[in-house]
Amino acid sequence: MTLLTDDLLALARAGDGEAFRELTEPYRRELQVHCYRMLGSFQDAEDALQDTLLSAWQGLAGYEKRASLRTWLYRIATNRCLNARRAAERRLAAPWNFADYQPPEPTRLGEVVWLEPYPDAYLIEVEPGPDARYEQNEAMSLAFVTALQTLPPRQVAVLILRDVLGFPAAEAAEILDTTLDAVTSALKRARAGLSRRRSTDPESAEPAAGSPREAAIVARFVAAYEAADVEAVIALLTDDAFMSMPPMPLEYEGLPAVSGFLASLFTSGRRFHLEPTRANGRPAFGVYVLGPDGRCHAAGLLTLTLSGSGISSLTRFDTGVLAWFGLPRTMRVRPRR
Repeated sequence: MTLLTDDLLALARAGDGEAFRELTEPYRRELQVHCYRMLGSFQDAEDALQDTLLSAWQGLAGYEKRASLRTWLYRIATNRCLNARRAAERRLAAPWNFADYQPPEPTRLGEVVWLEPYPDAYLIEVEPGPDARYEQNEAMSLAFVTALQTLPPRQVAVLILRDVLGFPAAEAAEILDTTLDAVTSALKRARAGLSRRRSTDPESAEPAAGSPREAAIVARFVAAYEAADVEAVIALLTDDAFMSMPPMPLEYEGLPAVSGFLASLFTSGRRFHLEPTRANGRPAFGVYVLGPDGRCHAAGLLTLTLSGSGISSLTRFDTGVLAWFGLPRTMRVRPRR
């Protein structure tokens, strides 16, 4: 029999850990996603989530039910993330670590080197409030999460609470322990900071997840990449294609730059196997280098952002993220049908 929330709250306040878990479990995944948007790192989001739950457990006696339990938990989580952002103890840029291959000169060096992918297996659908301005899938994109990292911490919190989650202004102010005027001002500045990053070109709209259009582009990409057919891969890229590879700061902007990187990669003599998965609501692959012994050895995780006309962005992450996706460090290739 399921106990009422008030009964669970009383038990949890009395030290019943199972009651506390039952109270907070419905919000665990959405809180983790919230922390991820705030911090841009899956590892940091998990740490912030654990800190949030510990703080909630220790401070349960102070919860007076003036706000919903969900709002109270968001208040704790948001403040934990703000503290983490202000601490500025983020991952440093990593050097290029492939001695047998040197990449071409990048277009620029990126700043958000701590960016990490978020496995789709951990995503949860959250019905946003009526004030939300972003679709949930858009607000999980790597481009959106990266852009958030460039804003001041308070602006990030306000924009997520108001425009992504749709909290009313008064509730957002309560979560942040600030005034309505402060929330309105921060939101205005945050929107201005992000406006130039949002595409308004209808031709750039992403195909829906799992749609025939997405499947067709992905199938062509996999076939071309595994065949080391650089011309076929490049033919799938948009004119404004972009490639990054955190924690290495190398970024390639525009079709010529991305094409140059891919051409140098495929002419290095390596052959690859792509193992499909999904990250941030989009197609992703464990990338494996084919070895002479018939085994594949992990070389990282590659995520794609698609547009109406092809692939607009590629992001390569290091091998440390593969375990989050249930992908091994070595494997044998399974024949494709």
